Amino acid sequence: MIDPAEVASRVQIVRNEIASAGGIHVQLIAVTKTFGIDAVDAAFSSGCDAIGENYAQELHAKIEHGLADIPVHFIGAVQSNKVKLIASSVSMWHTVDRESVIVEIAKRSPGAAVLLQVNTTAEPTKGGVAPAEVDALRVRATEAGLSVRGLMTIGPTHGSVREQESAFQLLRRLADEQQLPECSMGMSDDFPVAVACGSTMVRIGSRLFGARAAK
Repeated sequence: MIDPAEVASRVQIVRNEIASAGGIHVQLIAVTKTFGIDAVDAAFSSGCDAIGENYAQELHAKIEHGLADIPVHFIGAVQSNKVKLIASSVSMWHTVDRESVIVEIAKRSPGAAVLLQVNTTAEPTKGGVAPAEVDALRVRATEAGLSVRGLMTIGPTHGSVREQESAFQLLRRLADEQQLPECSMGMSDDFPVAVACGSTMVRIGSRLFGARAAK
């Protein structure tokens, strides 16, 4: 069971940590994957800026339950064949990293707001294009009619603070070079470092809702 009062308290703690890290106008995306609609309601009533969902089928079920006017960010790996299922309800796509996804999102949601995912750690298990490929991907997405708002990355899985800083500073530098305002970087374990490096969106799950059950 999700306790809305507890979630509200945790949201405020995270907001305070964002401020302490120097964050200004940083959006708090509450990651509600594997949690029920009660977590969505608690996040929204606590003042989170949007919810983040990773799985198309799960998000679709929540959409059918009713998400009202809650902004939904899709933050999981995008499967082209699942875009149609959720396109009308997604306000921002965080993980655009290949041609097929660009084409499908542009087809199902013309003009959609997207972030390009960049692999800033060179870990083979992480999605995203290499830093050198960002410009070409941005051009392709723009040509397809998508609104490229910024970049997204996932920090190192088992990295030191210095390694986290290296990954996040790289993304911020790439975004600045592309003249893109948004940087989606930082999760429950590393968001203060990401904010200090210039994050404008943090994706927080367990710090708000506790440990999640396996999908």
